[in-house]
Amino acid sequence: MRLTVTDVTKAFGGTQVLRGASLTVEEGDLAAVLGPSGCGKTTLLRIVAGFESLDSGSVAIGEREVSGLPPERRKVGIVPQEAALFPHLSVARNVGFGLPRGSSERVEECLELVGLAGFGDRMPHQISGGQQQRVALARALAPHPGVVLLDEPFNALDRSLRVSVRDEVRAALKRAGATAVLVTHDQEEALSMADTVAVMREGRIVQEGTPASVYAAPRDLGVATFVGEAVVLAATADHGVASCVLGDLPQRANGVAGKGRVALRPEQFVLREPGEGVGGLVERVEFFGHDAAITVALEPGTMIRARTRGDVPHRPGDRVGVTVEGPVLFFPE
Repeated sequence: MRLTVTDVTKAFGGTQVLRGASLTVEEGDLAAVLGPSGCGKTTLLRIVAGFESLDSGSVAIGEREVSGLPPERRKVGIVPQEAALFPHLSVARNVGFGLPRGSSERVEECLELVGLAGFGDRMPHQISGGQQQRVALARALAPHPGVVLLDEPFNALDRSLRVSVRDEVRAALKRAGATAVLVTHDQEEALSMADTVAVMREGRIVQEGTPASVYAAPRDLGVATFVGEAVVLAATADHGVASCVLGDLPQRANGVAGKGRVALRPEQFVLREPGEGVGGLVERVEFFGHDAAITVALEPGTMIRARTRGDVPHRPGDRVGVTVEGPVLFFPE
């Protein structure tokens, strides 16, 4: 079902937490609400679930307004930060908890959806943390919810396990045709999992769109620096060209002129032989296997961080030339 959150406000005491937050998630889509700690994203999730009342605004699931309904009447499934399974119940009984008697077929169907067919007789302590999280998803899907809410469900997992589990969770949600909202502060998680990303700041959704569009065309400098890594430099723009320490660079959006700042993605930097582009000195090389991050000093006080392939030939102390590929994002003062 389609989820529509419209102009929701919420205050706790004298602290305004939500300031007119609006969010639309189309049926069958996975939306990631991405923002730093304290921005209001968990409060928004709890209001959709019915665990908190809103001060103003509305929440609709499908065509039904649910703002005044208790949680049990909203048809919302919850996947918490930790799986929170009942330790004394089997996997199957955890999934079927709250379902009517005789729902064993639905339990097996949900376990198959999350890739755990045949695990019903096991106890929670007999399966891995990633499998426990998938059991929690199966439990959320079992009563045919209109919307599934995921509250930073991968935080407790090791990084190596996190990637595989979130891929499995996304695949299970797609197989189920579920409308889902993921709350996270992890940019990589939001960009890799979601159909749409809603960036939240100070109680408002400040930008909503596909992961590619939010990354490539952020609405302001705050979004640019939060959604992915960015190098920010002072610049002056005129006639579609932004001039900064790296030279005259084409703007991604023409027509904005004056003083301001440019934001460049690390993958836009190309390290060349000395004498090509702007000269710099390699300060640090961070190797990650599939790629590497190279910190280069262009001049006193100006540092950039470039992303390159993992087999980088540069070492600290090397002289390099730096050029920029593609247009840059310019934000006026």
